[in-house]
Amino acid sequence: MKQRNGSSVTRRKFLKTAGRVGAVAGLGHLIPGSLTSAFAQTPIPGKEKLLVRSVRPEDLETPVGLFNSFITPKDLFYVRTHLYVPRLEASTFKLQVEGEVERPLTLSLDDLKKLPRGSVTVTLECAGNGRAFFDPPVAGIQWEKGAVGTARFTGARLADVLKQAGIKASGRYVAFNGGDKPIGKMPDFVRNVPFEKAMHTDTILAYEMNGEPLPVFHGFPLRVIVPGWEGAYSVKWLQQIQVIPAEHDNFFVKTAYRYPTKRVAPGAAVDAKDMAPLTGLVVKSMITSPLDRATFKVGGIPVTGFAWAGERNVTRVDISTDNGASWAQAELGRDRERYSWRQFKFEFKAPAVGFYSIMARATDDQGNVQPIEPQWNPSGYLWNVIDRVRINVEAA
Repeated sequence: MKQRNGSSVTRRKFLKTAGRVGAVAGLGHLIPGSLTSAFAQTPIPGKEKLLVRSVRPEDLETPVGLFNSFITPKDLFYVRTHLYVPRLEASTFKLQVEGEVERPLTLSLDDLKKLPRGSVTVTLECAGNGRAFFDPPVAGIQWEKGAVGTARFTGARLADVLKQAGIKASGRYVAFNGGDKPIGKMPDFVRNVPFEKAMHTDTILAYEMNGEPLPVFHGFPLRVIVPGWEGAYSVKWLQQIQVIPAEHDNFFVKTAYRYPTKRVAPGAAVDAKDMAPLTGLVVKSMITSPLDRATFKVGGIPVTGFAWAGERNVTRVDISTDNGASWAQAELGRDRERYSWRQFKFEFKAPAVGFYSIMARATDDQGNVQPIEPQWNPSGYLWNVIDRVRINVEAA
């Protein structure tokens, strides 16, 4: 890309600079020292197999080749943190419910566990997953494909807690604040959802992940799960629920996690009035095998991966092995839940020695199809271009 003064700025130089700073929600609020090349490969205890995108706060990405099961194991589940991870104790934990309510509540973890249990299997994805592929480049954590994972969360239904508190007619939004603390001049991390989403039976206050207590990196002891929406809504280390009459004025509501309401030219600035809160995910696929640049012998080559669409269902995945000239339908796995991805598989019979591009294109139940080109936006959100890997085929 070119700067206005005409000097050339390469992607390599841009990403090297981005590697020396961390970005708040992928925007221009940069925090020195959150990622340095010297520590980029330092493993995080309990997450040794993940790629370190930021050391502190911890941002960890799952390598594509490790996605091989419908449920993502906790040690392979990606980590997104905006502030420092708090260390909370279950025995002293308290959840405050306040604001536009008739009866403010203070609930312990045991109080929440006495409420009816709800479980939901959710594919959580960071809104910035795929940011590294935008051109021109976008500042922020340079996620590639692995800031996504699927887990089964269990806890109390948020609606039951809100009904217990008694919502006043003036309550229109529900805001969530966790125990993570701001760094320096950073704003506190607060998110909110409309009242209707908060009251949905599938929105839960989770204390378990995959049948075990929530790990610290994933919100222990309590995390709200907002299924089908981008991952930042599912606030971790939850300590405060506030019912409010209008959208919260926090930075992460009013400025971050917003998306253009109209298509914009790559690299263009977007006026704040032309931005709206980012909510649901878009239809997307990820080829997990074969890996990019792998080498095979002539013959059958299994193609596998996952596809998801937030609140919608994936209805088909098509595969091309001839640069998009033709497409064939892949087989979808039987594991299927409302907010989860679906596994797909396809047998590619390599006809001859050569270099092949394998592409995956998902379609959801509303007819939305993955695009050929991304919808550029200044925060690098919702990358969902047709996925592709390239392989070499040698003689048997």
